[in-house]
Amino acid sequence: MAISDLKLPEGVTAHTFKSPVILAEGLALRVAEQLNDAITQQGSATLVVSGGRSPVAFFQSLIKHPVDWLKVTISLADERWVPVEHADSNAGLLKKHLLQGPAAKARFIGLYNVAASLEAAAEQADHTLAELPPIDVLILGMGDDGHTASLFPNSPHLLEALNPDDARRCWPMLAPTVPHQRLSMSRSLLASAKHTVLSIQGQAKLNTLSDALGGTDIAALPIRAFLQPTLEIYWCP
Repeated sequence: MAISDLKLPEGVTAHTFKSPVILAEGLALRVAEQLNDAITQQGSATLVVSGGRSPVAFFQSLIKHPVDWLKVTISLADERWVPVEHADSNAGLLKKHLLQGPAAKARFIGLYNVAASLEAAAEQADHTLAELPPIDVLILGMGDDGHTASLFPNSPHLLEALNPDDARRCWPMLAPTVPHQRLSMSRSLLASAKHTVLSIQGQAKLNTLSDALGGTDIAALPIRAFLQPTLEIYWCP
């Protein structure tokens, strides 16, 4: 099965690339253009990215493009509730692979904070995200289980976090894999992005996407909440 075989909702577009490297380069070029357009139009730009290892090549390619990073704010769609120095920290990953060279001038708004509990950390992150300007570009990933950001099936608070009318910006979430404790932007905040890209690799994730397109239960496959008009899907085998 290829992505061209999928029946995508009206307004959703898909792009196929031959390899992860070519996908990363194509996505970086697109995002750099969108950031520069936002800076030209409004004087600043906001980029929200997903963590994990998959986006590293994209990060490394993006910082090679000319962008006025001093006018860019960067944040994370989700975070593992571990210190920045921890190997699993998404903020640590960004500092190593994205916030480098000229891109180090960007303003970074992270989700992690020291708190007595995950719930308290999510409340604090919710307050912090009040400082986040409107999102111009959002890059989402997706797991084989259909989660995106850290909106995992069967996680407590999932239905609240997926409520499009809930104004809360960040929710505590539990992942099935270590580290279990996560912080995730809410559906309402993520869906407010001007441009959204879903970047995925491999046949397994394409199969999950196909399943997501074939149903409506967003709690079972949270990615369904984001298969909306204007979404761009970047995929490679």
